[in-house]
Amino acid sequence: MNRLLRAWRALVHDYSGEGRYRRYLAHQRQHHPTQAVLTRPEFFREEQQRKWQGVTRCC
Repeated sequence: MNRLLRAWRALVHDYSGEGRYRRYLAHQRQHHPTQAVLTRPEFFREEQQRKWQGVTRCC
């Protein structure tokens, strides 16, 4: 049961974007330790801008 609950929680976190923020923090710590880290709202805002900046489809 605990395994199922952990898997469900991981799925919800990945779907909500929480997983991306955790991966961003780990990457920053490992590869860019001297740079400032974005807060969760800043990261979300930048992700939304990156995702929706410009149309990338044909129609």
